[in-house]
Amino acid sequence: MVKRILWTLALVAAVGALAAVKVLPKHEPRGAAAAKASESRVDGRASGASSASAPRALKSGGRGDALGVSTVIVQPGRLVESVTSTGSLRAEESVELQAEINGKVTAINFTEGARVRRGDLLVKLNDAEARATLAGAAYRQELSVLREKRFATLLKQGVARQEEYDTALNEVNIQKAQTELIHAQIAKTEIRAPFDGVVGLRYVSEGALINAATRVATLQRLDKLKIDFSIPEKYSTRIRVGSPVTFTVAGSQKTFHGNIYAYDPRIDAATRTVTIRAVCPNPEGRLLPGAFATITLTLRQLENAILVPAVAVIPEMNEKSVFVVSDGKAERRVVETGARLETVVHVVTGLEPGDVVITSGLQQMRSGQAVRVANHDALTRDSPNRQTPAHDAHMAESR
Repeated sequence: MVKRILWTLALVAAVGALAAVKVLPKHEPRGAAAAKASESRVDGRASGASSASAPRALKSGGRGDALGVSTVIVQPGRLVESVTSTGSLRAEESVELQAEINGKVTAINFTEGARVRRGDLLVKLNDAEARATLAGAAYRQELSVLREKRFATLLKQGVARQEEYDTALNEVNIQKAQTELIHAQIAKTEIRAPFDGVVGLRYVSEGALINAATRVATLQRLDKLKIDFSIPEKYSTRIRVGSPVTFTVAGSQKTFHGNIYAYDPRIDAATRTVTIRAVCPNPEGRLLPGAFATITLTLRQLENAILVPAVAVIPEMNEKSVFVVSDGKAERRVVETGARLETVVHVVTGLEPGDVVITSGLQQMRSGQAVRVANHDALTRDSPNRQTPAHDAHMAESR
């Protein structure tokens, strides 16, 4: 009971102390109060100065200082529009050497990888039976010729009839035809080179029995090669026989040159492409048929074309425009563009050589804006977004 009374008295004392703290005013030292008053006066002066200088700052900011921009001086250059595709190399002439008839190989007269000339005998099959038949036909032909001469003499003397002479002459013709047939059969036992070229690996040996389906070897003509490739149908009207092409092959840094000599006069319905065939010289035999090639076809070349960086052209709803520097101010020019390259655009109308085109700050640019040329960009190959007009500007679209 006594403990409870003591806890109650302690609680009442604590509540009274808290109430006294909240009711009594705080007393500060005179120095602290003076410091606060001084600080208040200083803040008031600063605030007044700031308020007074604000209108002057706004007024100064409204003068419209010139905007620093980067520019490019328009110069005419050469535009080369091209399309890139992939294709394969083919031999000018190519054939698999095969026999026309069944037979046994009796001679192989070529070395693998060697050059051969048209008409060279490469493989010989057994023709003993045909030659024996030829010998018998030759005797019969000789006898028929003698009979024809005798009947010709008798006909002149009036001893023989015309019918007998005609029969003898017909026999001569039959024997000649029979001889020619045997010669043709003997020719089928020979495999000869159909054109000049390089013979490949052989797949038969002497003594082997072969037939018309047996692959003996291959023959390639390599002094000229064909390049087969396809381009999208939208370029079909721009294909010209004789147009130049350049290509590279795997394993070589050299660029090879050729010309289109034919193209398929139809569009492939499955791929929507046009197949083109070009031809290129290969005198040293460095290129091999079947190689994969990356081909660049030149569609058009323009001299003195106006080229500007692509970032300078502003596309709008119904037109395109650029900003040029005129008397220290930005002037908006409506332009008509042609081919768009990777980093530059061909301007057909709207610009002249010597115009200074703005390439930076275009988002805040307006016509009549005072500008200050910070630097002139040059269309050089060192800049990834530009090309020098003195060099070729290439438009390359990959198929």
